[in-house]
Amino acid sequence: MTAVANSPEPAIRERLTARVLLLDPTDRILLMKGRLPSDPTAPGAWFTIGGGVEPGESVLQAAAREIIEETGLTDASLGPVVWRGEQVLRDRKQRPVRFLEHYVLARSAGGELSRAGWQALEREFVDDMRWWTRENLAACPEPVFPRGLAARLIDLIAGRIPPTPLILP
Repeated sequence: MTAVANSPEPAIRERLTARVLLLDPTDRILLMKGRLPSDPTAPGAWFTIGGGVEPGESVLQAAAREIIEETGLTDASLGPVVWRGEQVLRDRKQRPVRFLEHYVLARSAGGELSRAGWQALEREFVDDMRWWTRENLAACPEPVFPRGLAARLIDLIAGRIPPTPLILP
């Protein structure tokens, strides 16, 4: 009889991300509505713009690039990373991926949004993109990520920026 050694669980892949809290002059926040590639038929959820940090990029460089790619807006001014979060989601092949999220506060004059810079995955899984007032966001019956976003925006809109990034639950 041959003993079979238990193979260790594969390490969870980590993905550093820059999420952008993009506000316009009237303090509306830009959000996208989409579905996860791991569950494309599920109802969508609203979330901040942003994406993965590329090799050699800082979180702020990635945030600036993502704003242009996902919105076409080129006038954004970046502030600091105000929140950090972590969550495990599954990719298309159902493999777990740990997302290390950095939420960057940014401002833009707003304007016409463009999807011209979207990648194929965004075209397939993102259904909508729009500006939200904090009040409309608080009343939204659909899922919004990060959870509690409308309430968390109160301090940022009032100019109360944490000296170090707050950790989201």
